[in-house]
Amino acid sequence: MSDVLVRADGVSKKFCRNLKRSLWYGVKDTLSDLAGRDGTTLELRPAEFWAVRGVSFELRRGECLGLIGRNGAGKTTLLKMLNGLIKPDGGRIELHGRVGALIALGAGFNPVLTGRENIYVNGSVLGLSRREIDRKLDEIIDFAEIEEFIDSPVQSYSSGMQVRLGFAVATAIEPDILLLDEVLAVGDANFQAKCYQRIGYALEKAAVILVSHYPYHIQKVCDETILLEHGHIKAMGPPAEILPIYADGVADGANVGVEKTHTILDDTISGAKVVNATKKLAYAGKLELTLIFDSLEPVQCDQAYLNIIDAAGNVHAQVIMEGLVRAFEKKHNTVRIITGPLYISRGRYRVSIILLTAGGKKTLIQLRNCTQFEADGPMRLGAASYFPPSQIEVL
Repeated sequence: MSDVLVRADGVSKKFCRNLKRSLWYGVKDTLSDLAGRDGTTLELRPAEFWAVRGVSFELRRGECLGLIGRNGAGKTTLLKMLNGLIKPDGGRIELHGRVGALIALGAGFNPVLTGRENIYVNGSVLGLSRREIDRKLDEIIDFAEIEEFIDSPVQSYSSGMQVRLGFAVATAIEPDILLLDEVLAVGDANFQAKCYQRIGYALEKAAVILVSHYPYHIQKVCDETILLEHGHIKAMGPPAEILPIYADGVADGANVGVEKTHTILDDTISGAKVVNATKKLAYAGKLELTLIFDSLEPVQCDQAYLNIIDAAGNVHAQVIMEGLVRAFEKKHNTVRIITGPLYISRGRYRVSIILLTAGGKKTLIQLRNCTQFEADGPMRLGAASYFPPSQIEVL
């Protein structure tokens, strides 16, 4: 069970920002390949940039690797190279065994075909015979929970239904290597629980690479974590070591080196403080915070992050609230934040909070250690079983 199934050695990929130049570069590289010359070069040409640069790692059977990083860090590009969808411009990739992948929502599905027909098409592409697909068909449909819609066109499916079907097909082939990109971000809590169980079964025989923006997903299933930043490996190690680095990066936004305990990053905001915060939290209880601050001019917030950090400094759970769009008036503001149920272990925790302007383009408020609380839940590993729906109110 210690054999290496995935090996990446200095893998790099570049893209061009200009469409016309990109097409011209593609023609030149193709002609060079046809002439027997290596058309790739490690030198950047005008308008090119590195999407992935010098990434190296090994993954053995029974191991799960988590890839985290901001949007545009190179996670999906790396996964596409591993799956053979795009060719690296530098380095080498070695894969041993059958590969199952779910990289993009609806990828590999023909929207005009029914779910049943797409199962057969995808299964054939992944190397299954029709007899093998017949044998696994009921299992796939049951896992995807789309019995009523299996003979409807996939274009009529919701995003959640497409993900459930894609995940069911990708895992039903019993791959040696399983590549998953944000599959857990779309499904509901019940589907996430089923995915965790299926990933656990897959790890008995396979190697898994999971891309996610959610620290808890990484913490729950991954043995090793790679934090990508601008295509480079910023940090690599166990999730307990890497997730706090990622959480700090999310909190800092574009502002590096800010003061560690109490930071107001927008010139229009002053005097932020938390009062009336939950001090003791029962198992499955809700965390409540009341945030008070003055605004010198009207501002908007549509994203809020709460990091729940344990005594060892590890991110035990992260609550992300998006699509909220609350307008703060030019006055004294009081904001109440209430999370959904938190299923966390017994212990003492501290909370950091960050509020972002509409579009997430600018940090309004950042409090690194805004409050502390004690949880009296059972002693168990893991954090929240899902990211709870949360709300933010302007009082």
